Amino acid sequence: MQLQRHPANPILLPHPLHTWEHLNVFNAAVVYHAGLFHMLYRAQGLDYVSHIGYAVSEDGVHWARLDRPVFSPQASWECRGVEDPRITLLEEHFYMTYTGYSPQGTRAALARSSNLITWERLGIVLPGEDNKDHVLFPARIRGRYAMLHRRLPNIWLAYSEDLLHWTDHTIIMRPRPDTWEHLKIGAGAPPLLTEHGWLLIYHAVDAQRVYRLGAALLDAQNPARVVARLPMPILEPKEPWEHKGDVPNVVFTCAVVARNDTLYVYYGAADRVMGLATGSLSELLRALLQAARTRSQ
Repeated sequence: MQLQRHPANPILLPHPLHTWEHLNVFNAAVVYHAGLFHMLYRAQGLDYVSHIGYAVSEDGVHWARLDRPVFSPQASWECRGVEDPRITLLEEHFYMTYTGYSPQGTRAALARSSNLITWERLGIVLPGEDNKDHVLFPARIRGRYAMLHRRLPNIWLAYSEDLLHWTDHTIIMRPRPDTWEHLKIGAGAPPLLTEHGWLLIYHAVDAQRVYRLGAALLDAQNPARVVARLPMPILEPKEPWEHKGDVPNVVFTCAVVARNDTLYVYYGAADRVMGLATGSLSELLRALLQAARTRSQ
């Protein structure tokens, strides 16, 4: 199955009058809440320090944004940028996982909000290591919080009692050598619960450093068990603005929204602009279940 690009693409461009976002806007979190689409996007000016801006939309395509960032670097471990937000609505709060970047490396961090505009930092959740691509599941699993993260080159699963201290780290997905996901893989959007399990849209990087999107299905009660994984990508760089940018040949998602049977997959393109691709949720699930049957034969 292939996602279809929206004809309005790219849906968000750098703003020439805002110094903090006049170079790149990309890798955005998007949630649908109270009848609106809310976007938290990574933005850079000429200093390449990443901030997070906010935009809102009635249709998920056309956006109005604030003229200031809602989240900017503060701590020493994020002095060079707050990057790649993902948003999970969990127990009446919005939680934003994001990467703090500094000369010491990348740190997996967490913040909390009740309104998506003002954020309380909760700190580094995986201290003492370079880590990123961490996403929270939107519900507890067997009484504990669950999170995916990335220790190179694999996708890992971990559990927590308090969202701050994580244990039982387990590799659940590895790159597949000599394929479109040869080099490394990482979680994209927070997992989406379906009748067949957790739908995970993830990114993968090949030997030529081309970024593509793939899909997998995780068991609802034991997400360490991968039920299915599509053999081919569901989105890959094709348009000029996906090939040419600050980092070429990249489609990278941090957000998937399901409305009825339509999946809205928001993605950063070449680390320069935001794109949107859509597809049928039921069709994607059928493809994954077929992949599971084929594997078991």
